[in-house]
Formats: sequence, C-alpha cells, structure tokens
Amino acid sequence: MAQLRQDYQKFVERGAEIIVVGPEDQAAFVKYWQNEKLPFIGLPDPNHTVANLYEQQVKLLKLGRLPATMVIDPTGQVRYSHYGSSMMDIPPNAELLAVIK
Repeated sequence: MAQLRQDYQKFVERGAEIIVVGPEDQAAFVKYWQNEKLPFIGLPDPNHTVANLYEQQVKLLKLGRLPATMVIDPTGQVRYSHYGSSMMDIPPNAELLAVIK
C-alpha cells in the first residue's frame, strides 16, 4: 500500500479513487489506516463478499488472499485486472495510471 500512497495524488488528478479491500474486520482497518495515515479508502471484507465477487484467490500456503488489482470505470466496467501469483505480485503504479489516463 506504500506504493499506492506514494502516487495517490496522481490517481486523484486523473479522477480516480483507490479502494483497498482486505480480509480484516473494521477495527483492524481503522487501526491500520490511522497508524499508516493512508489517504485512500479501506474496505473491510471479513466475510469475503467482495473478494468472492471479483474472484480473488485465497492460498493458505501463500499467507491468505493473493493480491488482486482492478481499475473499474464510473459505469462499473472492469477496465483492467491483475491477479497476483504471490504477495509481491502487484502491478506498478505507472501501469495503472496508464489505464486511467
């Protein structure tokens, strides 16, 4: 998430908003967001409702939910998706910003 925080203003300048969905409950999200001073939205998903909707994979041997990154346009269409094969498999911001332009 540090990567997203670093370029957050570039996303905002393109009219985009970042929403991070995670398996933790609301209390854990609030604590983490406050400690890290994250400028974007955090959405707790402890029941995996959003994860299941977007078919985000869970691999217990790889520490849980694998990263999934999507760019969704204002009409709700997924314009870009990347499903990570490991916890470090996250697309660079430049790739996401190119889709948003």
